[in-house]
Amino acid sequence: MDPLVVSITLFVLALLIGVEVIGKVPATLHTPLMSGANSIHGIVIVGVVIVAAQADTPLAYVFVFLAAILGTMNVVGGYVVTDRMLEMFKSSKTSKTDDDEHKEVGK
Repeated sequence: MDPLVVSITLFVLALLIGVEVIGKVPATLHTPLMSGANSIHGIVIVGVVIVAAQADTPLAYVFVFLAAILGTMNVVGGYVVTDRMLEMFKSSKTSKTDDDEHKEVGK
């Protein structure tokens, strides 16, 4: 069987399974699940480095650049969402103390 057909079939099956699994996640768990998954996607950056070592055409360099940008945005976005989510669980007393400390440092 042609490797391209196998790759496309595998991609479509992964897409369908992903949609099915994510569709069954309750709304209250969706944000923590996705923020954790985005931060774990740092493996994409490792893949970009491996592919960049074998790139030899201008088109390959363009794809490597795009993969690096999108992968980095995904990882940073995962950490930003996680940080924002963790801020929601801090007590108001703790955040007030932190704000007072920041004001004293700025003087």
